[in-house]
Amino acid sequence: MQMQDKDYSFQSVPKGARNSFMKMLVVMLGLTFYSASMWAGGSLGEGMTFAQTLGAILIGNIILGAFTGALGYIAAKTGLSTHLLAQYSFGIKGAYISSFMLSATQIGWFGVGLGMFAYPVSKLTGLPLVGIVIVTGILMTATAYFGMKALTILSFIAVPAIAILGSFSATKAVTDIGGMSELFAYTPTTSLSLAAALTITIGSFISAGTLTPDFARYAKSGKDAVSTTVIAFFLGNSLMFLFGVIGVIATGHNDISDVMLSQGLLLPAVLVLGLNIWTTNDNSLYASGLGFATMFKKPKVFMVMMNGTIGTVFAIVLYNNFTSWLTFLGSTLPAIGSIIIVDYYFIKKRQYIDYERANIQNVHIPAVIAWAVGVISGLTLPGISSLNTLFITGIVYFVAVKVMKTSPVTEIEEEEVVYEKVG
Repeated sequence: MQMQDKDYSFQSVPKGARNSFMKMLVVMLGLTFYSASMWAGGSLGEGMTFAQTLGAILIGNIILGAFTGALGYIAAKTGLSTHLLAQYSFGIKGAYISSFMLSATQIGWFGVGLGMFAYPVSKLTGLPLVGIVIVTGILMTATAYFGMKALTILSFIAVPAIAILGSFSATKAVTDIGGMSELFAYTPTTSLSLAAALTITIGSFISAGTLTPDFARYAKSGKDAVSTTVIAFFLGNSLMFLFGVIGVIATGHNDISDVMLSQGLLLPAVLVLGLNIWTTNDNSLYASGLGFATMFKKPKVFMVMMNGTIGTVFAIVLYNNFTSWLTFLGSTLPAIGSIIIVDYYFIKKRQYIDYERANIQNVHIPAVIAWAVGVISGLTLPGISSLNTLFITGIVYFVAVKVMKTSPVTEIEEEEVVYEKVG
């Protein structure tokens, strides 16, 4: 018996519930228009010339675009979330590994987002930091309750707002230092290697990228899913990084609230920053709710409320440990997406049994082995940790499946699929 809820947490999204290209684009842009990417961009600007940062951002987003586009296509074709897709390679219980890691990560991003809003607002108004965190945490969690419809509405408001503010801030920063020639003449006082820069660039969004299917499953076609996802990462993520790079070069600050303060933009930025973070935080809670719903067999809306509470309580701690969090993400999470991609494109040759008719075993050992090897590789091998994890995980999974000759999925024959409504 399969469970069912209004967010399709336990089944594929029906064709009649799919969204248009424009709705999908604004949702994906809302995901990538995240001010934390400006912070990561500022870190690049502290250790690289402007030309070098452009190269790192371009390479990083090509990798992210290919990774997320491949996952988006799978989602649109199957209509399944990341967590249900993972069951095809990990098994039902084995997929709890990926669901827990990805969902816990998104709770962390939610907490970081609360901190990024609360700190500048507290600085501007003098209101207590903890009080702002609690109030905004409650409000953001409440809107996440309404799912994709709320995400779409918020994205339509936040995407143009953050684009306008960021463009104005970047233009002002370039003008203040004497124009584009001075920007390209900038020389940092410290040095950041390309490998470290790519770890930051890819790691800053690899967790959200791995969860692309949670949103792309609503696309009407594989083409729509790929195009909206790739456009969002190239446009949204690149712009956020550039805004942060330019801000740190012009003002010396890598915290976006300090950059805006130095430009006299903090007051108008509060509203736009809040809308932008609100959108991304709702995406985070939505995705984490799906993950824990599949694990605990509870309605997604219930898990959203629980996750929002946890993220709010630990928001300040998460905010103050942002760099170490990024490093951790870059080393551990790409393995999950890599396994899903290899399983769909290279093992199953883009032929998945419909989820409603799939009989899936509890644990698929090759996926668990590949995930563990990939994570260890990312943490220990030199070079770009995210790429080490992606490639090593994929290779190990492919070889392990071929050697062990295993498949965790068979088709249910002559059996009616019954749904149990859980919310």
